[in-house]
Amino acid sequence: MNPELLKMKEVALIYLDRSGGLQKLVDDCKHYNDSKQSYAVYRFIISVNPSDITELDAALGNQILHEPLKAAQIFQSVCFIAVKTLSLIEQLQTEAQISIVLKPTHLPSLPSYVLSLHEFPFNYVSQRFYMLEGIVIAMGMVTKYTQGARFLCSEDSCPFSEGFKYIRVHLPGATESATVRNDFVCSLCTSPLHEDMKFRVLGDKQLVEMIDAKALRAFQAYFNNKPHFRIQSFTVFLRDELSNKVKIGNRYRFIGIPACVQNGPQTTVCIEVSSIQLYTPKDPSHISDNFKYLLSLTSNSCWRFSAILANIFASQVVPPGTYNTLKLSMLLSLVQTCDEDTETAGYLDLLIATSDTLIVDRLLNYSICLVPRGIRHPPSSNIFPTVCKDKHGTGTASIQACSALVAKGGVCFIGELSSYKKDKLELLQSVLESRTSTIFIPGKKYGEDADQQVTLPIQTSFWSFVDVDSSSKKHVQKDNSLIGQMDLSFISANLIDAFGLLIHCSELNSCQLALPLMHHILKKAIYPEEALYTVSQEFRTQDYEELIAFAKNLQVELGPEAEKLIHGYYLASRRVRTDSIRGSTLSASALKILVSLSEAHAKLSLRRKVLEEDVLIAVLLLESSLTLKHGASIFCVAPNAVFPFDLTDESSLQQRDVYLRQCYQQLLQFIATYGPGIHATTNEE
Repeated sequence: MNPELLKMKEVALIYLDRSGGLQKLVDDCKHYNDSKQSYAVYRFIISVNPSDITELDAALGNQILHEPLKAAQIFQSVCFIAVKTLSLIEQLQTEAQISIVLKPTHLPSLPSYVLSLHEFPFNYVSQRFYMLEGIVIAMGMVTKYTQGARFLCSEDSCPFSEGFKYIRVHLPGATESATVRNDFVCSLCTSPLHEDMKFRVLGDKQLVEMIDAKALRAFQAYFNNKPHFRIQSFTVFLRDELSNKVKIGNRYRFIGIPACVQNGPQTTVCIEVSSIQLYTPKDPSHISDNFKYLLSLTSNSCWRFSAILANIFASQVVPPGTYNTLKLSMLLSLVQTCDEDTETAGYLDLLIATSDTLIVDRLLNYSICLVPRGIRHPPSSNIFPTVCKDKHGTGTASIQACSALVAKGGVCFIGELSSYKKDKLELLQSVLESRTSTIFIPGKKYGEDADQQVTLPIQTSFWSFVDVDSSSKKHVQKDNSLIGQMDLSFISANLIDAFGLLIHCSELNSCQLALPLMHHILKKAIYPEEALYTVSQEFRTQDYEELIAFAKNLQVELGPEAEKLIHGYYLASRRVRTDSIRGSTLSASALKILVSLSEAHAKLSLRRKVLEEDVLIAVLLLESSLTLKHGASIFCVAPNAVFPFDLTDESSLQQRDVYLRQCYQQLLQFIATYGPGIHATTNEE
């Protein structure tokens, strides 16, 4: 035997002994002995740490990384000798019956080990391990494939008409026809080979479509220096224990071997996955020095920092001081996005009523780019997951992610709401209320024995707007409108309630604010790359990205005073917003929205504890939204309650603080007046 090969086998045995691989081999063999099934192939999974093996023997470590199929043969030989020596499997006859699957724990953190589909040349013929990241955009059903099969010579007098001479095992990237076919011939007598069906070993297989995380930029309508590129998805094969280990819409890191698969006249590049790791972004540890300085200057007030943030936000799109309530609401929604895969996140959905859709559309487009999963929904596609036939020829169903799942943990901006048909709006309402999307898969159509119903969680915030001017021309003004209530009869009341906040952008009614906006638009058209304001240079878009990323990862605690204030307002509001016919117009979800708004304002203010001041801002925003939906209540707030004055200097900030403290006293009086006796109606809750 080749001395170098013998040394690598010795090193493989030493590594298996030290890493616990031999004990796992013994346990797996016991499983096969306990089974009553006849096996042509015995499959063993070996976890290998390339760093540890390279320290033992550089040649073997290099072979695992760059020639994994040859490395698997070395471990195959070692495992066969171990099984035969220890008599672990009595039925085992030949080394070919041992199938080894190497699963590296990691790869070297070097660019040559990262697979990137947008770089050329794309080396997919080397059949070595690569690491790649991607977002799952489509997921097929789990089907069966042949792990291994036994073939016998059809000539009875041939010595290979019995035994385990011809064993075929699945290799990375191989199709089913490469493992099982009817045109194999005997190497000794050239007679046809036939399969011994009782020894066929089946496994699970799942096809997943993914896109590079950088491709998400194509779904964002605004970012600087937008390049031209095309989106290319890639196919991932998950087999056996890796089936159903990924969730659609999540981002993962894979280690696998690329290969080419022939699908009719087309050749598809795919990746045979060996290991999966859920992508966890690094928590940002800093914000810009300018924001730190601003935070120190405003430390004497719980409201000023967030107010200034909103006032100067998006100065690339609108002049500072315009649309402050909307901009604050968007910042609160952005900091409530969640990178982790959790179903307890408090998402904030925004519906904006405006007469200037162009400016609002630009503002929303700009804002969704501040989070990694900010998606502008293309009008030509579906918002929610759909099902179609798998394009790889399996005939099974494939679930497509669509915009809502691609925006998982972020924001899905769905554009102008009244442009959607009734059935789409009803589906949107259902998803907003349940935070789930249900897909029906007819079994007859996709080759299954029974119909299936798959329910997927929708973990994203939705933003939309309506053009009140164009809609009012198509609909007759209602006669029974309450004071402060907008005419939104062209949209279902239940759908409007399903959105967390309804915001009316009425600033353009003032000529005083319209002129600066017009000046901004004209100057931006002439000098598109120029920063029009000093604050645009001091607080850049990147600074806001870092601030939002830092703020949304803060773990905030709801203080007892804040919690008492939330429940007091909620119970009092349910009492005053009740009539004998419709009951309470304050839905049960309002309590969750209040908590979410309060937590968001605390995060935006870079605090870890929710204070009563945070609750006050949440109450004013929610009460303004309820007034637009259902009319004013006894606890009457101004349309611009959060920003009653132009924030131009220290004096105006002080004036706003005085105003908000007055609102706080009114809130306490409202709770004291209408809160007593509420406990008697808790059965209604």
